[in-house]
Amino acid sequence: MTRISKGFIFCAVVLPAWGFAATGADAQSYPTRPVTVVIPFAAGSASDVVSRIMLDKMAKAMGQPFIVDNRPGAGGNTGTAAAARATPDGYTLLGAASGPLAANAMLNANLGYDPERDVEIISPFAAFTIVVVASTKLPVNSLSGLIGYAKANPGKLNYGSVGIGSSQHLAGEYFAQLTDVKITHVPYRNIGQYAPDLMSGAVPLGFQWFPNVAAPIQAKGALALAVAGEQRLAALPDVPTAEQAGLPTYKVAGWFGLAAPSRTPRPILEKLNKAVAVALNDPAIRHGFDQAGAQPVQLPLEASRKFLTDEIVKYREIIIRAGVPRIQ
Repeated sequence: MTRISKGFIFCAVVLPAWGFAATGADAQSYPTRPVTVVIPFAAGSASDVVSRIMLDKMAKAMGQPFIVDNRPGAGGNTGTAAAARATPDGYTLLGAASGPLAANAMLNANLGYDPERDVEIISPFAAFTIVVVASTKLPVNSLSGLIGYAKANPGKLNYGSVGIGSSQHLAGEYFAQLTDVKITHVPYRNIGQYAPDLMSGAVPLGFQWFPNVAAPIQAKGALALAVAGEQRLAALPDVPTAEQAGLPTYKVAGWFGLAAPSRTPRPILEKLNKAVAVALNDPAIRHGFDQAGAQPVQLPLEASRKFLTDEIVKYREIIIRAGVPRIQ
């Protein structure tokens, strides 16, 4: 990944020395006022849930409120573009997701931002294992039962996600590839609209992050059939892994993190990176993540940049294999 230069472009005007000192002082005292964090998905979504858990801890540690600004739309692209164009002073941050920062670079011809050029990823902080969920209106109660039903009814089943290119969308595509079934993707602008459709059977399948389907599962309107990770989720201890359910190669997860507009001062990025690490070491935060079906993740700044580059490459390969058409 090409690193953004931290140098200045000099012209005929010589900047006074106090300008540089002020920048350093600002970074040392940061934050001195509330920080806005743009979450590019709806309130109550999985990314929103874990962000609020962590940002509350960061706010208490850093002495200023962290205010969530939910801006859903276009699979996360709308909010991501808005945050990428914000003033790079550390007071507007971005909830960084695998869809708008990794997958959508391949899926969209005109994102309105470049994930590697316009955004500085601070750190991923949550990994979400995909949960395979089915409406109780469907006559299935196991992963093998779902596969058999889908094969007997090609093209008749659909599944919901937060948008084209999201990890949930691609998890469904990957499932269809592995099992040789035909299912239809239904993208939602607001994932809150998906839960009633899942429960009614209108959109009876999901390959979802747990918080997005927790309410339907708890209301007995949907059944979790498997989790696509190495281990069972603490929030769903009785639900088998896909391997335990007979589909050993189905392992899929998405991630969410914190980012800033490019050219945000390095000392501010480092301060935020350390604050993420401190927050994730809190047992209460880890417990909150467990209940949300998320696993805490934290990387140093340089490792976070490499992580994003690697994720872009990974999703590019998945999308090419899936044959997902590019949005012009």
